[in-house]
Parts: sequence; C-alpha cells; structure tokens
Amino acid sequence: MSSITNVILCGVGGQGTLLASNVLAETAMRAGFDVKKSEVHGMAQRGGSVVSHVRFGTQIASPLVRRGAADLLLAFEELEALRWSPFCGPAGGFS
Repeated sequence: MSSITNVILCGVGGQGTLLASNVLAETAMRAGFDVKKSEVHGMAQRGGSVVSHVRFGTQIASPLVRRGAADLLLAFEELEALRWSPFCGPAGGFS
C-alpha cells in the first residue's frame, strides 16, 4: 500500500475546481501531510477546461499524477471525467 494519495480534480471554468483543489491541499497540509499541487486552467475563462493534480503523503517529490496512478478522479463535468479517466489507477474511482 502506497503512502501517497493521488487525486485529480477536473471540470470547466466557473465550477469551483480550483477552489476544491485548494481546500483539499490545505486540509491535507493541516493534517500533517507533505502536499504538492499543480493546476492547468489555460485562458482561465468560464467554460474552459480546468484540471488540478493534488498529491499528499509522507514525502512528495512531484506535483503531477502519472497516467494510471490516480486514487480518485473528482469530476465536475462529464466530458472532463471521460478525458481524464485514463489517469485512474486500478483501485481508483470516479466521483
């Protein structure tokens, strides 16, 4: 069992994806975990694709979740869930 948790949050602009990733990262940090976060929001306009990678655990070197390694994919929009589904690991789930 890995001591690292990998989460991808995805959606479109205006849905709160970045806020949700900030809350998750802050909560993990306050719980004492090492946290790394990366976000891509391109033109940062309402309706554009937005994705955040959040990794936390005992020691995190990189903020990016590898393809096939996400423990959880939290999608705020169906098409973005399909786009990012290849990042789910064997035990990963959709929400």
